[in-house]
Amino acid sequence: MNWKTFLIGAGTGAAAGILVSRNVSKYQTISPEKALNIAKTAFKKHGPIQGSWIQMEKQPYKRSFIEYDVYIGGISKTVDGTLVQYEFIVDSRTGAILDAYVL
Repeated sequence: MNWKTFLIGAGTGAAAGILVSRNVSKYQTISPEKALNIAKTAFKKHGPIQGSWIQMEKQPYKRSFIEYDVYIGGISKTVDGTLVQYEFIVDSRTGAILDAYVL
């Protein structure tokens, strides 16, 4: 084996590895547990929470003509002595909270 053949093979392998890793990362999603932790952290900034839940399967969600795969969950917290329940929607790819509202 000469050096020229070796360098061509190594270069081709490196290029293929870079292309595969970029394409795979486009389809990676966060776990439902991580999505719940992101939402809990955001809600805890405004006081303690009483309870939380999240659906373990992704759901399709469309907002402003953009389609997402999301996790839907909920948070319960006491506000002025009253238990208030919120529902939130988290993007499964980025972990961004797309929506949160009182039930």
